[in-house]
Amino acid sequence: MLCRRPPNPISSAAEQLLKRQLQWLFLLRTLFITLLLGLTAIILTKGHSLTPLPIGPFAFLIIGVYCFTLLSSALLRVIPCLRQFTYLQVILDILLTSSLVFFSGSSQSVFTAVYFLPIIAGGLLLFRRGGLLMAAISTLAYGALLLLEHAGQTRFLFATIAEPAARTEMLLHIFSINGLSFFLVAILSSTLAERLHKVEAVLSQTTANLDRLALLYKQIFDDIATGVITVDGDNRITSFNRAAERITGYQSGEMLDRKIEGVFPGLLPSAGMDGRPQADLARKDGEVIPVGYSWARLNTPDGCENCRVFTLQDLSQIRKMELQVRQAEKMAAIGEMAAGIAHEFRNPLAAISGSAQLLAHRISTGPQSRKLMEIIIRECDRLEAVIAEFLLFSKPALPEKTWCRLGQLVDETTQVLQQSSTWDGRCRLARDFPEELSCWADAGQLRQVLLNLCSNSCQAMEDGGKIVIAAGEKNREGKRQLRITVQDSGPGIPAQHLPRVFDPYFTTKENGTGLGLAIVHQLIASHGGTISAQNLPGHGASFTITLPLP
Repeated sequence: MLCRRPPNPISSAAEQLLKRQLQWLFLLRTLFITLLLGLTAIILTKGHSLTPLPIGPFAFLIIGVYCFTLLSSALLRVIPCLRQFTYLQVILDILLTSSLVFFSGSSQSVFTAVYFLPIIAGGLLLFRRGGLLMAAISTLAYGALLLLEHAGQTRFLFATIAEPAARTEMLLHIFSINGLSFFLVAILSSTLAERLHKVEAVLSQTTANLDRLALLYKQIFDDIATGVITVDGDNRITSFNRAAERITGYQSGEMLDRKIEGVFPGLLPSAGMDGRPQADLARKDGEVIPVGYSWARLNTPDGCENCRVFTLQDLSQIRKMELQVRQAEKMAAIGEMAAGIAHEFRNPLAAISGSAQLLAHRISTGPQSRKLMEIIIRECDRLEAVIAEFLLFSKPALPEKTWCRLGQLVDETTQVLQQSSTWDGRCRLARDFPEELSCWADAGQLRQVLLNLCSNSCQAMEDGGKIVIAAGEKNREGKRQLRITVQDSGPGIPAQHLPRVFDPYFTTKENGTGLGLAIVHQLIASHGGTISAQNLPGHGASFTITLPLP
């Protein structure tokens, strides 16, 4: 019959165990036959009364056992059918035992008890079926020996014995006792082997479960974001996880077996603590950081009363966030107040500007007075623009998104720019996108974005130049996006200013407010998009806008 390799790890482990057991069987077989026959030979040479043993057959028997064991050991490494091979080995042990009993007197042999060894081996290696089969084969083999003796076929081997053949009743009695003993030993050994196998399986499963739990607990202990420190009854540190290393700056190896009060005196537990206490902890590098911590009694197998586990968390980022939130709340309050003040300034400023314009038309004065009037009107207009930008930045309107054609927005932006005093024909606006390209945005706010970016680009190109608006759809991580770039041929943005170009009130212009790009960033963010600035290779600057598409 063909046999295959074990298809799963459990079968493989069982065959490896069976292979080790066979190796032990070979070793015990060799030792047993050597010791048994050696002792028998010694007894015979001393002239003691014992059933005569023919020396020749026993010498061949020893040589045969050795040769067969060496051959079996060699085959054990390559043979795939280990279970069938085990049956063969135990059956051959029974045949060797029968030969030993046969040459030592059959019913009168002192080696009849050796039959128990292959029966026990069959029960241990092959369990109940194997044990009972070996008991049956042993019984049949022993019965065959008794039949040969009863028929007088063994008389020529024992010339010194007058009547080697026993009476029929005696042979039946011997056969029944030994046969019953064989089966009893088979049942006992197989039962013991099966129970041992079950216990080993349960123990192996329990060990595997404990190993998995230990690995899981270690992984949780090492990877948890909260610092965990355990101490024994003498307040000596017994474990120190990675989060604790990261928070304190100390390595686990240098903290074990040190007293916790000597390293972190602020973490000592005290009675009556409400909530999660906080303490200032000195790191290894000398920095003092705020930590929140808690402690609890650690339940250990030895019932330690003073063993504790401490959990701690670095509060530095939380403190910074709290400070930022308070600062943001303060700035929001200041912004609302400033917006109110700006609104209040707007009305009298409009009155001043209107009155100055009327006076300029009605009063005939000299050139100097007219120049002063023009200054008043120009500065009033500039203040009006600054206040309008400030109000737009402080109280941005929520976008009302619709599908709108990008080409139409660029055309409207061009028309507005051509009416501006800063757009004097030295700047040229070009487009690089399909005419039918549409975007999902608030048309007014996106027009304001394009207007601010193009106006800034034109102002950066003192000698004039070209501004290109390019756009196209992109697919990133399964999400559709519209990407718009505004590029100019100017000198670019100084490298030290790039990180701050979108900061409010940051400007390098003499009369700038620093709110234009901040408003652009705010409007794009309200659409759920992003904007970035970078310099082009050689010369020029580029602003890249990404807007999500539904």
